[in-house]
Amino acid sequence: MFEGMSHENTHPCGTPRRTVRTRRVDECRTMDELFLHCLPAFGGAYLRRIYQILDQAIGLGCPLTLAISGPVTVSGQHQTWLIPLLETGWVAYLSTTDAVCYHDGHRSLDAYKSGPIHEVSINSDDAALRDEGTIRVTDMAFDEGVLLDQDRFLTAVLSRPEFQRKMTGTELRYLLGKYYAAKEAQNGVQTGLLATCFERAIPIFVGAPGDGSVFLNSMKLWAMQRAGLIPEYAFDLDLHAEVFEACAYHRWGLFDHPAHAIGTVILGGGVPKNYNLQPEPALGQVLGLKDVRGYAFDVQIVTAPVTDGSLSSCPPAEAVTWGKVDKDTYLQTTESMQSDYSLVMPFLVKALLDNRARYQEMAAAEGEEALFAREPKARGYLRPREGYRLFEQRDELYTRLTNDVRENRAWLLDSLAYPLA
Repeated sequence: MFEGMSHENTHPCGTPRRTVRTRRVDECRTMDELFLHCLPAFGGAYLRRIYQILDQAIGLGCPLTLAISGPVTVSGQHQTWLIPLLETGWVAYLSTTDAVCYHDGHRSLDAYKSGPIHEVSINSDDAALRDEGTIRVTDMAFDEGVLLDQDRFLTAVLSRPEFQRKMTGTELRYLLGKYYAAKEAQNGVQTGLLATCFERAIPIFVGAPGDGSVFLNSMKLWAMQRAGLIPEYAFDLDLHAEVFEACAYHRWGLFDHPAHAIGTVILGGGVPKNYNLQPEPALGQVLGLKDVRGYAFDVQIVTAPVTDGSLSSCPPAEAVTWGKVDKDTYLQTTESMQSDYSLVMPFLVKALLDNRARYQEMAAAEGEEALFAREPKARGYLRPREGYRLFEQRDELYTRLTNDVRENRAWLLDSLAYPLA
């Protein structure tokens, strides 16, 4: 609720009547003031509420998860607002697509380090683009040679000895991040998404690994080994362990982290959204563990209309009925906005980063403890930038969740019985 709203009057039904008070944009000194005082109604009010929820979650020190669909890496959005957000230390892990991870490598390719992506019109002559070997992604485009080089790069990486075993997808993308980082450093280009997550030990989940070109290149090597063209290829994905890993991180947020809560930011829908919401039912309904709660904070920005019946469009309130969002807090701590997130995320992230910078200046001037006593939100904003480094803790978190499963032996064994036809 923004400053100036009044609760003095009530509607006949007893609910507070909140007076709308606004401020001129030329009276606002910060992005925070702009969001709080210049977005009073309609779509702007949705954006204001999302900002306020994120501000609250960050101020409380709540770990955040991100679910991101769409071509954020091919379009360069990862370098404008996503990586700066990850560098705050607020984000515990990320759920996205195989394509996002694949296209993240283009800018470091030897032949394209000067810039592989260029703009085209959404209304381009696609047949002409095809004839000239240009591939279009909405209003972004690149030469087909970029894909061919990326495939060769991935084939070389996946053939390395450290990949010749079964592993989780998070480990696959952690190792890929190491190789992406080395290539980016060699060619003097900006750090990409996977390299950032590697450096900060931020796990990256991909719920549909077979639906993207990283795995297509693994299939190539598998087919070559099957056809006798190469002597060995032993890489494989351990999906059971990866889903269990996501559950272990959710358990960590609820029971081990001091906030005893976890929040999520969902950008777009599809598989990344669903994967991000699955740990609660996996822990509570499937594994039968007690006191498992959904997300305490849930904001989403999607373009799908709620009437299409898809998971992409369903609001946090619907997720409450599944247990994926906390039923006791959702009316105050969730919001769903219909918008293209590429329109609003730069502004949201900029406002939140400005808040952090402002608290940092205050801390330098008066000392952290004095600031935290006067402005409790500053503590959450100024949590360590190195973040949670959950990937480095996964073995310990696996063990804790495994112990919970073991202690729930009677319930789990009883759940195996059902009268089949």
